Amino acid sequence: MEPNSTIQVPTMAELAQKGEQPEVLFWVGCAGSFDDRAQKVTRDFIRILVAAGVQFAVLGPEETCTGDPAKRAGNEFLFQMQASMNIQTLNNYGIKKIVTACPHCFNTLKNEYPELGGNYEVLHHTTFLQQLLDSGRLRIQGGSFKGKKITYHDSCYLGRANNIYEAPREIIAALDAELVEMPRCKNNGFCCGAGGAQMFKEAEKGKKEVYIERTEEALQTSASIIAVACPFCMTMISDGVKHKEVNDKVSVLDITELVARAADLV
Repeated sequence: MEPNSTIQVPTMAELAQKGEQPEVLFWVGCAGSFDDRAQKVTRDFIRILVAAGVQFAVLGPEETCTGDPAKRAGNEFLFQMQASMNIQTLNNYGIKKIVTACPHCFNTLKNEYPELGGNYEVLHHTTFLQQLLDSGRLRIQGGSFKGKKITYHDSCYLGRANNIYEAPREIIAALDAELVEMPRCKNNGFCCGAGGAQMFKEAEKGKKEVYIERTEEALQTSASIIAVACPFCMTMISDGVKHKEVNDKVSVLDITELVARAADLV
């Protein structure tokens, strides 16, 4: 597929009319659908799915928020209402396998939907990308990243909440880049400051914003790329890099974007 070419993304409704079932449902999420920066990750991930020959579909206008922000903010009633609507849609289509680029969606779909009747195999996109690489369905050349220092920020809902640490790091290793860890990483990782619905409220009193603290840790590694795997983390760390006025020297990129560049898809 040519870089920046038009991509036709099938919806579940379209496949259902043909009596077809996708290999995976790509759950785009609110950020991946509406946030300008996260939309770039969405497009790159879809390019990868197409290049790897993955049969996929999205819900399109039938996808609504998983209810994660409502639940984290304490509105259990709204969460269950949103979740029940999504579960009904997913079950009506007979969905078995879901992949998403948002750890918040991933955690909610995987760990909180089952008790409401939504039982699916749910994968975070870093795990799915690693599987594509391991199976040979996707091939990358790490030349453009060779010798570059990359540090990786663990998303709370991907790392400590779901114990997924190695998939993103193995992908970075495949780029022939130098992975430099921050002192607080893996199960001792430090939040970007957006989790628990903090993204949607004003900062509380304190001496320093959490995202500034985390960005400073990342910059201390002297990495030229800060890799993330979450749209919330992307926003917070990017804001931190801009605040430190080093956004012309340090890039904040999703794991998907690293893979898409290495596969020459963008």
